[in-house]
Amino acid sequence: MSLRIEDYAIIGDRQTAALVGKDGSIDFLCLPRFDSDPCFASLLGTRENGRWLIAPAASPLRVERRYRPETLVLETDFHTDDGVVRVTDCMVPHPHDTTRLVRMVSGLSGRVEMRLDIVFRFGFGRVVPWVQRLPGHEGFVAVAGPDMVVVWGDVPMTGRNQHTEAQFTIEAGEEFLFGLEWLPSHKRVPHRFDMKMGIEQASERWRSWAQRAPVRGRWAEIVRRSLITLKALTHWETGGIIAAATSSLPEQLGGERNWDYRFCWLRDASFTLQALMNAGHRDEAHAWSRWLDRAIAGGAEDIQIMYGVAGERLLTEREIDWLPGYEGSKPVRAGNAAAGQRQLDVFGELMNALYQAHVGGVRRDENSWNIRLVLLETLEKIWAEPDEGIWEVRGGRQQFVHSKVMAWVAFDRAIRSVEDYGYDGPVEHWRAIRQQIHDQVCQNGFDAEMNSFVQAYGSKALDASLLLLPIVGFLPPDDPRIIGTVATIERHLLQDGFVRRYDTETGKDGLTGNEGVFLACSFWLVDNYVMMGRRADAEALFEKLVALRNDVGLFAEEYDTVNRRQIGNFPQAFTHVALVNAALRLSEEGQDAG
Repeated sequence: MSLRIEDYAIIGDRQTAALVGKDGSIDFLCLPRFDSDPCFASLLGTRENGRWLIAPAASPLRVERRYRPETLVLETDFHTDDGVVRVTDCMVPHPHDTTRLVRMVSGLSGRVEMRLDIVFRFGFGRVVPWVQRLPGHEGFVAVAGPDMVVVWGDVPMTGRNQHTEAQFTIEAGEEFLFGLEWLPSHKRVPHRFDMKMGIEQASERWRSWAQRAPVRGRWAEIVRRSLITLKALTHWETGGIIAAATSSLPEQLGGERNWDYRFCWLRDASFTLQALMNAGHRDEAHAWSRWLDRAIAGGAEDIQIMYGVAGERLLTEREIDWLPGYEGSKPVRAGNAAAGQRQLDVFGELMNALYQAHVGGVRRDENSWNIRLVLLETLEKIWAEPDEGIWEVRGGRQQFVHSKVMAWVAFDRAIRSVEDYGYDGPVEHWRAIRQQIHDQVCQNGFDAEMNSFVQAYGSKALDASLLLLPIVGFLPPDDPRIIGTVATIERHLLQDGFVRRYDTETGKDGLTGNEGVFLACSFWLVDNYVMMGRRADAEALFEKLVALRNDVGLFAEEYDTVNRRQIGNFPQAFTHVALVNAALRLSEEGQDAG
């Protein structure tokens, strides 16, 4: 039986990330990069598809875990009949071309029998490596194709049935260290690194980053954990920001809505960037802007909605048919065909990110501005065309209202950039386009009979992305059309008090099955409540949402209100971004009210 998604925690070094379960097993790890093939893939299959377990030999009475304050260093305490043992997990700062992971086992009380089981399976859980013991029996090296992983440990490890196993006893006050290092397989086998020092270095680096921009207010700890999670999904070298650390965790248990999210969506990244800047972290804006300029190089008409971590364009989607999927949710996918879709809203998100960066104190960049001018020229030609929209539907292009609104945002932020920050541009021409888009949306995207904006022109369907209209400034929150839209969404898209993206039963997204409530959209409703002066409703919904976090403060993409479980890829940047922005808006309004 699989662990629940919320039973996992993330550790990472901002080059890749691992999912550590409450049972002491690392069940998903891609090496050397977020979007590399995993060498531990039991999350999407069985233990034979790769995992690293360190846990008590007998089932524990209870498990408690936490991150060290302001870090991504995970501590898991196993309480057993014989005593208490702690496993500390983290990925540590590293030199170039290597990844390091440390697991430290500490006896807290009594005397506990422990077991270790390591199964390396490269290539999405299929390739069995060649394994050789290191001199002195201190560990082993596993090699498969381009990958070499070296494992060291303070206890003897033996090979059996293509597993590496160990049994040991730990008493109060004792400490055993285990470490993993990845290198390209043509490199020399490295010497054992200082694992204890690595844990302290990792702790200090995370604390140093978190304390550069202290978060205050009623929800400070919740916001701080989300910001650290967002930072963990930001590649340290390229500046690329991935959407989630996993692939193919289902939006419906047993269903086909399983996608690879280990890539950089322009939309998700721009939202993440804004959340980090709103919280005072500005270096990320510079790094991401440079990443963006590199990624979108070429013809503006060729801009993609997503790229690889270093800006790769070819993200061909394929099915990994040898993996059964999380709780039988097939297919398991690598790559994402949405990279070839047209989503007009990304133009608006890019222009808004640039503008908000300046609001946050980032200096002018004429080169980046010149790139955006070319994007605006392209958008002027195509904004009136249909697209696949924010939710990446696979049922054909439509005239999505949200896409048109974000085209309006693109020209609006361009105008503001000229007016507020001294850039050059054809402002009067842009004003005319902006007004044309606004008029068209209000005429074709609003249904007077429903008293609501709708998902697409001529449609009666609703869409939670309409909650962004007042947030991006398309109409004020007290406009009767916005009030009517929020009320209509409350009547038709709320499920157990949370917001669904849209009605999947219409079949217009081209997929079978259903999905859970969408957590980011539910936080957008919090934003709307605050802006409309409905503070009590905003606080109540916010508290209801944060109660869905797992025990270490992490969110997936969606929530299954029937089975009361998190679903979708994990941890999900979009959800944590929406939480940060809603919390900051609540805090600002609360201060104003005071």
